Amino acid sequence: MAARRKLIAGNWKMNGLKADGLALASDLAGRLAGAGAVPFDLLVCPPFPLLFPVGDAVKGSDVALGAQDCHAKQKGAHTGDVSPVMLKDAGCAYVILGHSERRADHGESDAVVNAKAVAAHKEGLIAIVCVGETEAQRDAGTQTDVVGSQLAGSLPEGTTAANTVIAYEPVWAIGTGKTATPDDVAAMHAFIRAELAKRFPDADTMRVLYGGSVKPSNAAELMAVDNVDGALVGGASLVADDFWAIATSCR
Repeated sequence: MAARRKLIAGNWKMNGLKADGLALASDLAGRLAGAGAVPFDLLVCPPFPLLFPVGDAVKGSDVALGAQDCHAKQKGAHTGDVSPVMLKDAGCAYVILGHSERRADHGESDAVVNAKAVAAHKEGLIAIVCVGETEAQRDAGTQTDVVGSQLAGSLPEGTTAANTVIAYEPVWAIGTGKTATPDDVAAMHAFIRAELAKRFPDADTMRVLYGGSVKPSNAAELMAVDNVDGALVGGASLVADDFWAIATSCR
């Protein structure tokens, strides 16, 4: 198996004011600086208004900055949207695309996610493309059909391990306290890796994260599962102690 460095990404979602974001980002940057060599990369993805202040707080540190979405166009009459070039200007290295909350709340299709990924890649951003099934789909036994279809439709040609990370987030486990079992996670991540290998020559080095109620109490077990290359963390990423504990569970 190829060596893949873990990525621990914090999705702050629609949480935090300026003072909160600065305190959290500065705390994490300080912890990482004092930790010496670590087996993981650390990423924070605050809401749009906090990108510049949080970017300033982590500048010069090894904490990377990411956004939670972008538009497929670089500029234009798209009120309320933010383009990849703007994210790059704010200091972002990553952008989350196709999160289940955006697929549900904003009706984003695989084609929309695909177009956003193309735009992000064009600006040199690493796209974290999210996939995952609902509870009804898992109960019906169609989870691999759903995730396979999302991968096929959401990942553009030109996807590589250098410009894309996959995040598997079972919708039923996001913010619910429910967590997929290690066996469930292992099966889905192996499936995702096999699907990627059908299209992309460097699939073996592409990072595949797990997300869905990841917390300090279950992080070590989840991070030890085959083909799990890190975590996309929601609520626990808003608490420095919890997020750091998840990161340091990586071995």
